[in-house]
Amino acid sequence: MKKIPRTLAKASLFSVFTVSFSLITPLAEASTTLRVAHVWPGGSMVDRELFQAWAKSVEEASGGQLKVEVYPSQTLARSGQTYESAVMGIADIGASAQGYTAGRFPLTQVVELPGVSSSARQGACILQSLYDQGHFEQEYADTRPLFLFTTGPGYLHTKERLIKAPADIEGLRLRRPTPVVGDMLERLGAQAVGMPAPDVFTSMQRGVVDGLSFNWEGMKTFRLNELAQYHTEVPLYDLSLFATMSQRSYDSLSADLQQVIDDHSGLEWSLRAAEVYDELIHQGRQEAVEAGHEFIVIENALEDSEWGPVLQQTIDGYLEDIGGTASEVYKAAMDLQQRCPV
Repeated sequence: MKKIPRTLAKASLFSVFTVSFSLITPLAEASTTLRVAHVWPGGSMVDRELFQAWAKSVEEASGGQLKVEVYPSQTLARSGQTYESAVMGIADIGASAQGYTAGRFPLTQVVELPGVSSSARQGACILQSLYDQGHFEQEYADTRPLFLFTTGPGYLHTKERLIKAPADIEGLRLRRPTPVVGDMLERLGAQAVGMPAPDVFTSMQRGVVDGLSFNWEGMKTFRLNELAQYHTEVPLYDLSLFATMSQRSYDSLSADLQQVIDDHSGLEWSLRAAEVYDELIHQGRQEAVEAGHEFIVIENALEDSEWGPVLQQTIDGYLEDIGGTASEVYKAAMDLQQRCPV
């Protein structure tokens, strides 16, 4: 029996390892990690039931080729820079409020006007449908939107006294969610203070603001029911929200992985986000009820003799200031109310 030369044996063994390694390497390189930056607190229901759930579903649908890391609480990008972080690829996916980037999404924010929607489900349906119809897709031309959604109506919440009429706002320092609501509050004599939602608790605790305009989800998620015990349920706005992907990150994926992302985009996930919000809206209000807080509810606010003119002035002023197709977008949004039930 002939002996195989030692050098030949080593070469053969090296070839086996090389071939084996070449077969394994593509599998090792197939895994891609996507980083999601959002502003909601870690462990909150929005974090768990929306973004962590989205991450898990994407990982499963991709057969593990996509890994998703979720960075809550502004740990990867501050609220006002979240959209830009997706543009620049600092985050592969960013989620925040359009209103935190002032002036960038004027047509999108038509949906935030009083009376457009009365629940997170209706608002999300209207907002996503308007985008899908092409009414303001140019506002997101530098990223790839996954899904758009809303918070549900935002009301007035104060520490010391109940606001019963517009005149009661005068002299108060109130956190405003967007410049549009801020203009409304300032016309009524308040000092409107702009700040992201995660900063409100400390500001109220220190007396920087006397109250705020916020939705019930935010009152629970950011623990604000602990500080504000007077609630005026007059729908001042409905904050729009986005989850959008870096175009560069999307383009770097293979066609089958892009399809996974596409399957986790659009109206289905917009409405899933709304389900989370509507549940939190219920929980947030119930929390205040059980705590014995004081409420006043303004029914049919646009027709109310005191609040109606204030809200209508806000609508007319915003549409006039934006100009262009803003009135067309507003009309389309109101038409969608019939197709997007509460």
